[in-house]
Amino acid sequence: MPPILDAVVVGAGPNGLTAAVELARRGFSVELFEAKGTVGGGARTEELTLPGFLHDPCSAVHPTGAGSPAFRNMPLDRYGLEWLHPELCMANPFPDGTAAVLSRSVGETAASLGPRDAGAYRRLVEPYTGRWDTLSEDFLGYGSALNGRFPKDPLQLIRFGLTGLPPITWAKARFRDEKARALLAGMAGHVIAPMNSPFITAPALVFALAAHANGWPVPRGGSQAISDALAGYLRALGGTIHTGTEVKRLDELPPARAYIFDTAPTALARIAGLGSAYDGFRYGASLFKIDYALDGPVPWTSEAARRAGTVHVGPTLDDIDTAMRDAVVRGKAPEKPFLITSQPSIVDPTRAPEGKHVFWAYGHLPARWEGDATDAIERQMERFAPGFRDRVLARATAGPPQLEARNANYVGGDIACGSAAGLRLLIRPKLKRVPYATAHPSVFLCSSATPPGPGVHGMSGHHAARAVWRQLRTA
Repeated sequence: MPPILDAVVVGAGPNGLTAAVELARRGFSVELFEAKGTVGGGARTEELTLPGFLHDPCSAVHPTGAGSPAFRNMPLDRYGLEWLHPELCMANPFPDGTAAVLSRSVGETAASLGPRDAGAYRRLVEPYTGRWDTLSEDFLGYGSALNGRFPKDPLQLIRFGLTGLPPITWAKARFRDEKARALLAGMAGHVIAPMNSPFITAPALVFALAAHANGWPVPRGGSQAISDALAGYLRALGGTIHTGTEVKRLDELPPARAYIFDTAPTALARIAGLGSAYDGFRYGASLFKIDYALDGPVPWTSEAARRAGTVHVGPTLDDIDTAMRDAVVRGKAPEKPFLITSQPSIVDPTRAPEGKHVFWAYGHLPARWEGDATDAIERQMERFAPGFRDRVLARATAGPPQLEARNANYVGGDIACGSAAGLRLLIRPKLKRVPYATAHPSVFLCSSATPPGPGVHGMSGHHAARAVWRQLRTA
C-alpha cells in the first residue's frame, strides 16, 4: 500500500500552488496534480501570436499580488520572481488627450483629477495610506476570520468596510468632475459588475491603495514567473508536482488525509461525488480578449497613457456602467465596450523582439457569447490611439468558449470563477462558516470561487490551507 499523504492538491493555479506551499512549509507531505502540461492556471505566459512575443493569456498586472500577505511571507525572489514597475500604474484617457492617472504617489494621482476633486481624493485614501500591511491582512485576509483569526486592526477594517459599502455611483456625489469618477469606476470594472452594485467601491479602493503602497507591477518575463516561483519553492520544500494529469474522480488520486481543489465549485462536486452541492452557484459574465503583437508602442493620444502599464478605456463612469450593464444585466455585447488593456513591454523588453511590443485588451460580454468582438474593441481603441490597427503584426483572439477551453475554471468564460456582483463578492461560494470546507470532511475548495475572490494573490489558497492544517493538527 502506498503511504498516506497529508494533502493532495488538484489544480496548479496560483491558489492551488499557494495552498500546497503553505502546507509543505509546515511539514506536511503534499502532492499536486495539474491537467495542463505546465503549472499556472490564470497566471501563464505563452507565445500566442508570433515567435518571441510573450503574452499572458489571462492576468498580466498584479496590484494585489505584489502586496499579497501570502506572497510577502515567501522567498519567491529566490525562485526567479522580479517585479517591474511602469512609470504610472494606470491611466484613464479622455478624447481631448488628457487622462486621470493612478500613480504610486497620492499627490500625483490627486493632481490629475483636477483642482475641484484633488482634495476629495486625498480625503478618500489618506486614512489608509501607510497601512497597507494591516489592511491587506484584514481585507484580503478576511477569510482568516472565518478560520478563527481576529483582524489585526478591527476599527480600521470597520471604517474601510463602511467606506467601501456604497455602489460606485456614489462617486457622482463625492466628486464634481468626470476624471475622478472614471478613475474609481475603471477600477471597479475589474470586478465585472454594474456600477450600482453594493460593496463594489471596496475593491476599487483596494486597487487604489495597492497602487500607493506597492504599485501595479508586472513580473519580468510574464505572469508565468509567479507560478514558476511558487512551483520552485514547493519543490524545494519537498512537494511533488504532477502535470499533464487530469483528475476525473477522487479515487484516481493517492490516499491522503485531505484533498484541496483549485477548481470551479461544480467541477469539485463532480470529481468528489458531492452531487448537487453547488448547483445553486452562480457564474458571472465573460469577456473577449485580444493579445497583440505590435510593430511599436500603442499610439495613445494621451501622453500619460503611453507611460502606464494599464490603461482603462471608458472613458466616463456612465460609459463604463453602460458597457457593464449590457454585458452583465442585459445580456448583449456592448457597442462601445469598456476596455481594460495592458502593455507590459513598455517596462519589460524581454517580452518582445527589440522595437516591438506585446499588448492585450479585453471588453466584457455575456457568458457563453460566441461572436467576434474584434471590430468593436479596435474601433474603441482607435478613438484614443489613432493608427493603432496599423501597428498590429498579429492578434490572438479569445471569447468565452476559448477562455473556458484554456482554463476549465472559467465556466462560460467567467474569469472570476463566480459572479462577484453584490453580496457574491463576499459570500463565496455559499453562505458557510468556513467556505473552504465542503460536505466531505476531507475535501476543501481553494479557488477564486472562495474568499477573497479573484486575483493572483494566493489568498484563497492560503486560507484553505489554514482550514486544512487546523483539521490535520486536531485529527
